[in-house]
Amino acid sequence: TISFEGCVAQLYIFTFSGSTELILLTVMSYDRYLAICRPLHYVSMMSKGTCITLMAGVWGIGTVNSLINTLLVAQLDFCGPNLVQNFLCEIPPVLALSCSSTYLSEIMVYTADIILGMGNFLLVILSYCLIIITILKIQGSEGKWKAFSTCSSHLAVVGLFYSSIIYTYIQPTSALLEKKNKPVSIMYALVTPTVNPLIYSLRNKVIKAAFCEFV
Repeated sequence: TISFEGCVAQLYIFTFSGSTELILLTVMSYDRYLAICRPLHYVSMMSKGTCITLMAGVWGIGTVNSLINTLLVAQLDFCGPNLVQNFLCEIPPVLALSCSSTYLSEIMVYTADIILGMGNFLLVILSYCLIIITILKIQGSEGKWKAFSTCSSHLAVVGLFYSSIIYTYIQPTSALLEKKNKPVSIMYALVTPTVNPLIYSLRNKVIKAAFCEFV
């Protein structure tokens, strides 16, 4: 059981977290692109000031996107039964409960999907296309593997996150598959964030050494 105010707050935090992660994954792919494709310029192009600017942009865009979508949902009418068909409050299942027009909210959700979702996804794909082209030009299999290994953790996280997000948010509210979407929501809301630290830690030499000793 959750209050309307609590549901709105949860929706804001969840939307903010999701949108900032989408942009952050793109920034990370750009970082990998510079490290592999332009290694001699990496230090100057990814300076401390650049990193601060990028992170401020990530948080700023995430805040604006979440605020707009949350305010639109908060203005809707809910006549009951107010049973959210999910284990948390997020936009699609909450919109399905409204007895007023959700047209504007759905338009904003689709706009965010296109700009933040598909836009960032295409930028990630572009970065890795350039990275793959560069790796193929490297002489020797050891050099190629070393370059590819720097991207493996990021690729794994991108695959997990985008596959579940795209599946859920490309569907219109009227076509929401309640029982089918719950496990998918659990995947990107709980499983992916939990697995993220493990995936990135596996590239840490100290962690790998400790893991090998434990096994």
